[in-house]
Order: sequence, then C-alpha cells, then structure tokens
Amino acid sequence: MTARFHRRILLGVTGGVAAYKAAELTRLLVKARIDVQVAMTEAACGFVAPATFQALSGKPVLTDLWDPRIPNRMAHIELSRHADALLIAPASADFIAKIAQGTADDLLSTTVAARNCPLLVAPAMNREMWANPANQRNIHKLKTDGVILVGPDVGEQACGEQGEGRLVEPEQLLQAVLALYPPQRLAGRKVVVTAGPTFESIDPVRGITNSSSGKMGYAVAEALRDEGAEVVLVSGPTALNPPAGCTLVSVKSAADMLSAVQAALPGAAFFFAVAAVADYTPQAPAAHKLKKSGEPLTLTLVPTVDILATVARQPNPPFCVGFAAESRDLATYAETKRRTKRVPLIVGNLAQRALGQDDNEIVLFDAGGAHPLPPAPKSVLARQLVDHAIRLEQTQGAP
Repeated sequence: MTARFHRRILLGVTGGVAAYKAAELTRLLVKARIDVQVAMTEAACGFVAPATFQALSGKPVLTDLWDPRIPNRMAHIELSRHADALLIAPASADFIAKIAQGTADDLLSTTVAARNCPLLVAPAMNREMWANPANQRNIHKLKTDGVILVGPDVGEQACGEQGEGRLVEPEQLLQAVLALYPPQRLAGRKVVVTAGPTFESIDPVRGITNSSSGKMGYAVAEALRDEGAEVVLVSGPTALNPPAGCTLVSVKSAADMLSAVQAALPGAAFFFAVAAVADYTPQAPAAHKLKKSGEPLTLTLVPTVDILATVARQPNPPFCVGFAAESRDLATYAETKRRTKRVPLIVGNLAQRALGQDDNEIVLFDAGGAHPLPPAPKSVLARQLVDHAIRLEQTQGAP
C-alpha cells in the first residue's frame, strides 16, 4: 500500500503522568507513515524514559539545547525547520505558561519560540489546575496567537478526581495531526457511507440487531471527509459522536437504511456499505409488548433487501465498496460476495476479531486478488482502504 502521508512531526513531551500516552501516540504516528522526532523536557524524562520513544520512533530523542549531535549546536532551529508541525502532548500547565509568555529556557520551549510551522498543544493537568484563572488566561493567549488546542477531555484523572483536564486519547491526537494535511483527492465529489447496526423490531421494546459499534464506518466517513469528499453518513443506532464535517442521517431498521441510501445516492461517486445490516426482519412486528407466557415463541422472519446489491445493480452505479464480516473461510466467502454482487472491492475481516474493538485486521479483495493489511487502529485502516478504493476507481473501476 502506497503511503499517503509523507510528513514530519516534532512531538514534544512535557512532564506529567499522561506522558505514557505520548508513547502510544508515537506508535500510531509511525504506523500512519509519519516521520516522528521526539523532544522531551527534563521533567518528562522522569515519567517515561527517552529509550521508549527512541524504540518507537526509530530516532534518538532530543533533550538538550546543546545536543552535540546537532552539527551547529542549534537544535531548536534544526528541529523546527525540518518539521511540518509541532505537537506538544502532554502539555503541562507550566509549559503552557512558557508558550504564552514566550519563555525559552530549554530545548523544547526554545524550539516552540523559534518554530515556523503549525503548533498543536494538548493540555493535561488536574481539573483545578485547568480551571485556575492564570492557566485560563494562558490558554486564551495561545488561542489568540493561533495555537491549535486539542482537548482536554473530561474524565477520571490520575489523582482520582473527575473533571476537565485529562489528556485526549492518542487516537484523537493522531486525527488532529492528520487533519492538518487533507489530500483532497475527492474534492467536489459526493460519497455515501453506511455504518453501525440496524434494529429490526419484534415489538415496541424488543428487536433483532447485530454486534456492531459503528466505529469502522465512522472512521471511513472521516477518512473520506479528509480527502475532501462531501460525505453522507447513513448510520444505524450507535453511541458514537457524529463525525465533524459529515452529513449524518440516523436510521433504525434495514428498510430505513435502504430508503435513506436511495435518497442520498443521486450524484454519488462512491458507496461504502460498511453497516452491519440485518439479513432478516420479523414479518409482522407486534403492535404492543409481547407478554411472557412460559410457552415457546415462534417468529416468522423474512429477508431484508440487500442494500449493496441494490445499489450495485443500478444503471451507472457509483463505485461500490462492500464489507464481509465472516466467522470462518474469509477468503472464500468474501470473494464470492464480491463476484455475486458485482462490486469492485470487498473488505473482509473475521467478526470475532473486530466487532466493538478499536483495532482491526482486514483483507481487501478486488479483481487483482487479496491485499491483506496488517493489524492497526480502525482509523488507520480506514485511510488505507480509502486510498486503495480511490486508486482502484481511477485505474479500473470494474468488478
């Protein structure tokens, strides 16, 4: 798979318990094909050893303003001039104050002062420190100066308290970095994506559904959005926040999803059928709650309409991408599904490894064969999938 991002990020790590999340962030950035140079404050080294970041990034970690490995002894200049963006994560209250006041007394703060690239800051501190008036003045100053704030989150903190000030998760930080450089290959093109499960009512309080969190579909929608597409996301019931910049159409049943897709489809260049649509629905849902009687209950189920096949059979259909979640014989079932439904690309995965998880392992099936992708966060896989689909549509576009 050809890399989409050829970017260089300088990751600054300051002192705080949340520094351990920066290690996971480094791993995610590298997996997303981003070149990462880590610089740490002295306090940060007390929480996570520089060797950890060196192992993850593949580069020596810089901590000294007078680092002898920099030929001209101007590390702060060299770092900022070779970075496309500078991300401070976690950013302590002390370091935020340094940025706001322009203090430059160590390698990282001097680099921030000398930068000529975008600066992202991800605060991490106790809720009282976050709410402190002086800190809030500093945060306001950063925003005024054009610094991009990422977070903080609200939740449980290392001190045991609950509140605002928690460092956002590494996955969110990765998305903030990737959002700086949207490739825009789909600018001006409309894309329809389905996501999540459907819910087929048995009675007003019970129903049949699938074990789908919607995470992969939402990640695909975000990846398409970052490519510049006009994204219509048709989603079954999930607990996820709507992706910014996408048009969300919330549905419940398979019939609802079919209607919403048909309404959104005119003018669409791509259709990504990611949703876990129920294959069967009760023939006659009860108007009122069914009462337990102690006797067996028989339900008559009828097949739902195959949304992907319906779209693919249309005259001049959009480029269709389907998903095959199987429990066994993945290659056989996925390729059969691709040929039967006559779609150019099917994404196969083993359901027991993926449903509800943040990571996944998928195989792309097209006319050229099978293309396995290594295990990765769903957001990373979504970007690789979108890249493959765009290139496939440009070169062949036929099942």
